[in-house]
Amino acid sequence: MTTLTKQQRDPAGRATRSRAGKTGSGGRKSITHRMGDLKIAMVFIFPAMLGFVFFFLIPTIRGVYLSFTEYSILGDPTWIGLKNYTTIFSDELFWNAMAVTVQYVGLNIGFQTVIALGLALLMHRVAKSTFIRGALLLPFLVANVIVALLWFWMLDYQLGIVNEVISWLGLPRIAFFGSEQWAIPTIAFVNVWRHMGYTALLIFAGLQSIPSHVYEVASLDGASPTRTFWSITMPLLRPVMVLVLVVTVIGSFQVFDTVAVTTGGGPINASRVIQMYIYQKAFTESDFGYASALSVILFVILALVAFVQMKFLKGNESDLD
Repeated sequence: MTTLTKQQRDPAGRATRSRAGKTGSGGRKSITHRMGDLKIAMVFIFPAMLGFVFFFLIPTIRGVYLSFTEYSILGDPTWIGLKNYTTIFSDELFWNAMAVTVQYVGLNIGFQTVIALGLALLMHRVAKSTFIRGALLLPFLVANVIVALLWFWMLDYQLGIVNEVISWLGLPRIAFFGSEQWAIPTIAFVNVWRHMGYTALLIFAGLQSIPSHVYEVASLDGASPTRTFWSITMPLLRPVMVLVLVVTVIGSFQVFDTVAVTTGGGPINASRVIQMYIYQKAFTESDFGYASALSVILFVILALVAFVQMKFLKGNESDLD
């Protein structure tokens, strides 16, 4: 009986061992396959990581170090501790540059977001043509400097076509880039014109992701278009809108080329944004230590703004979840 029982159990035991062997072999193959995928992934990631380290991480670390030094291209850095940072808080030009920048950021974000949202809604409800989407994106594909030069000549006080039309209407000409009151609003207009198509396409993509049955249910409940927009569309667009706001705020704080091409920070510092001030300190006055400190302050401000936007606007949450 004992021998028979063993013989009866042996086939099952061999089958179990066989399955265990196959499972172990399959597991080893799976690990080998994953390791192969990892190596291939590293081949593609390595160039990007190399660029990140050499063109972002190392310059950032060096910039933070230089912010604690007195440094110009004519000599070696001299450690001065927190002197650059304490000087910033009593620097009237810094506070003026920050005020000008905040004014520009407010105008740019307000107009760009509202116009882009309107364009996205029109594309979503009226015209879904690929041609229209491509046409809206065209200004964004043109370099900032070229766009700035284009509008600089179109808005020129003497020769610009816009002022010619204004004069033809019997109205006084406007010094769009030469007036303290008009400089920043005009620069904001130029950048809104360039970026509104790109922003509209981001919002349009968010609208496309909202399920149609949500609107059908709202329609059956008798919700008006206005109620549907504020109670359904906007809450479901929150992640996209937060992304748009974060990108727009960071980009607005970094505005430089449009200002450099059109006004150079004038007239009388009316359009000298913080990036322009940093540039002038570094490359006009050769005060790289102080310019580095200004850059670190700007970096901290942008990081805090992005954190606050993501935290309090709940950019990583959606009402679809």
